[in-house]
Amino acid sequence: MNNKTIIVLGGGTGGLVVANDLRRALPENHNIVLFEKTAEHAFPASFPWLMTGLRKPNEITRQVRALIRPGIKLICSEVLGIDIANRKISTASESFSFDYLVVALGAELAPEIIPGLKDASHSFYSFEGARKLPQALDQFKGGSISLVVGSMPYKCPGAPHEGAMLVADYYLKRGLRNQMDIHLYTPESQPMPVAGPQLGEAVKQMLASKGISFHPLHKLVSVNGQTRELLFDGKGAVHYDLLIAIPPHRALRIAREAGLSNESGWIPVDRATLKTQFPNVYAIGDITTITIPGRWKAEIPMMLPKAGVFAHLQAEVVAQRISDEINGRVPVAEFSGLGYCAIEAGKGRAGFAVGEFFATPTPRLELRKISRIWHLGKVFFEKWWLSSFGLKRHLIGLIINLGNKLMKVPVRLH
Repeated sequence: MNNKTIIVLGGGTGGLVVANDLRRALPENHNIVLFEKTAEHAFPASFPWLMTGLRKPNEITRQVRALIRPGIKLICSEVLGIDIANRKISTASESFSFDYLVVALGAELAPEIIPGLKDASHSFYSFEGARKLPQALDQFKGGSISLVVGSMPYKCPGAPHEGAMLVADYYLKRGLRNQMDIHLYTPESQPMPVAGPQLGEAVKQMLASKGISFHPLHKLVSVNGQTRELLFDGKGAVHYDLLIAIPPHRALRIAREAGLSNESGWIPVDRATLKTQFPNVYAIGDITTITIPGRWKAEIPMMLPKAGVFAHLQAEVVAQRISDEINGRVPVAEFSGLGYCAIEAGKGRAGFAVGEFFATPTPRLELRKISRIWHLGKVFFEKWWLSSFGLKRHLIGLIINLGNKLMKVPVRLH
């Protein structure tokens, strides 16, 4: 058996799952190499809790080494180039050859795309931004709070609405809610438009119950930090006192320069196998673009949302396909398009959306009743994800698997 080297680029959700699953499935003579530029992993799903002081930074971070199986080589260095033709990746100091490549680099935030946004706004879409927000929220004593989606697409479609409701709950607990006027602006026609009008209306009702004003079809053009004004395409200027933004997203430069991306800037993949156009090169998670049934408008096809659950499930499929191929089996694993999302509503409760995104003629989704159960499920998953391998990890994994069975959501954890 020839020794194979599988390189995984990116130590986020997808990268960790695919590396761990590959190590479990392959004999030790095969090399699993994980590249991640930072040695510390921060759990993005907990950023809204960090933003509102419900978590401390050390509670949602772990060393990457503690989250991966023994036998995985971890290289904490930034990848500067991908050479598909010669099957190599390069860092500042050396290059590495691969037999298989899994690109799980995610999406980078680019607030500079919108003039004035970077200097005028806070954001809970990065660890550093979410860590700074508690102080900003604490010092803010009253006025207009604007949460703004900068552009499409963006990660975790439920997060802007979740963030708005948690901010409302933050001030309610402090007896200051009546002094806050909270607005959510988005270029979308409704909350989570891929989910369809029924779920969108349900999320709008969740926002309204918190006294949050929802403003669809607002495309942000620029921000004037001196006058504290938001300028939207085709609309008048809007005043704000505190601005929390979901910045524009884009794929990393090295993916574009390697010829992996299409005109959208994202990497197109086969929706079932996650293969790119190049042999033995896969891409998973936020850096990908996948067409799904349905259309935004007559001329614009729907795309699979960017969310951690998809990166997780896609990683399992890719790990299974690569390991089967190396082990001499015919790969049959396919990504089903199943997805789910817990949407925090404050007061220790959450909603839970479940969907079949490859269903025809359009995705089928439903939002289950707001409950403490969904909030606890999200907490359990956070604890499981951030625990190191050992007894604690397996015990929490058993709890989550039991919860998944009760929720009738078919998901296998790595």
